[in-house]
Amino acid sequence: MRRDILPAGAALMLFGATDASAQALRSAQDAQIDLFVRNRAVAVRDRPQPAYDPLGLRVGGFTAFPRLRSGVVHDDNVFAAEDDRQPATTLRLTPEVVVRSHWSRHALETRARADIDRNLDFDSENTTDWSLGGAGRLDVARGVDITFSADYAHDHEARTAAGADPAPRRPIAFDLASASLAAMRTRGRLRLSAKAAVLRYDYRDGLNDAGAVIEQDDRDRTVVRLTGRADYALSPATALFVQVARDDRDYRKVAGSPERSSSGHEALAGVDFELGALIRGEVAAGYIRQEFRNTAYGDLDGFGGRARLSWFPTQLTTLTAIAARSVEDSGVIGSAGALRTDLSISVDHELLRNLIVTAEAAWSDDDYNGLDRTDTRFAAGFSGIYRLNRRYGLTAGLTYLDQSSSGAVAGPSYRSSRLSVAVVSQF
Repeated sequence: MRRDILPAGAALMLFGATDASAQALRSAQDAQIDLFVRNRAVAVRDRPQPAYDPLGLRVGGFTAFPRLRSGVVHDDNVFAAEDDRQPATTLRLTPEVVVRSHWSRHALETRARADIDRNLDFDSENTTDWSLGGAGRLDVARGVDITFSADYAHDHEARTAAGADPAPRRPIAFDLASASLAAMRTRGRLRLSAKAAVLRYDYRDGLNDAGAVIEQDDRDRTVVRLTGRADYALSPATALFVQVARDDRDYRKVAGSPERSSSGHEALAGVDFELGALIRGEVAAGYIRQEFRNTAYGDLDGFGGRARLSWFPTQLTTLTAIAARSVEDSGVIGSAGALRTDLSISVDHELLRNLIVTAEAAWSDDDYNGLDRTDTRFAAGFSGIYRLNRRYGLTAGLTYLDQSSSGAVAGPSYRSSRLSVAVVSQF
């Protein structure tokens, strides 16, 4: 570190600035400070690596980033079965392209992606998923911006998804269309934001081993979410906030199936903070309530909240802990929703400049509404990313999942381990 740098005040005196002009300059500098930016430390996975980051293909005011991931996945319990565990190996191909603008104001991004799985042991596990989407930011004025996004995806429900039905011959497929619009205004110590989002799910019927149809139309739904938030900065490192949200979940009405539609409310108060370059986080607590139109289900309500804490013991290590409590939709027959508690912790370490290793563990608990059933899931994993150069890299990971279910109508309990290896090409 250089020791010959003059303090700001000494520099002004050196160039003959008056006290008034010095005060004016300090005021101008203070006006440039964003009291809500938390960037004194950079997470390991977020840190730029100029020697290894892709350059992209520049076209006019845009840059395209093509990417191809080719890998193999081995699962020792591909059907997530309790007893008859079947191992299987899957070849996975994931092409993707992201196009970003590099304008001085405003921003626009589009993306396209496909996930192609071909199972070498069971044709029923072959899937082809894809998604298209885009997002943008409109800089209206200083401290005022509007963001928007729209996505459409054809996806499937994994055998190991929370609440997944083990009976279908093939994984259940669905389409998801979503759009959101958000606005934010920052003025001095106050920041106001609002967001509206719409999601529409359309599920495909499945078949069981006997060829009978497994009805999925009663899971089709449209979800509308409105969120408002106000932050007040106590200092450049701390801000208090309150957030309120409402959601309406409108399920498709199917003859012979119970009404599953509901409306929910959430009110949270919390703090967003940064302790030097050591700890950064956001913690909020409050109340959540989900009211169902069908009174037979009863309502879900109680403590709600979320927390995310990042600890940076060194510049090469990032430890992140996350907790949340929320109401989730349920695919379980006879249940309208579940009160979910999530806890997770992960550690990212830059072992070498081009080698990042990650260890993580997660625990979740789903308490289903309308059923005497509780699912508890524990997952743990270890993975690594090795960058050969700017264009090529290797990834590998090992994950373990243990689901246990209890209650009068308990679901499946099983264990599953997956080993994956992939080559990544990017430009």
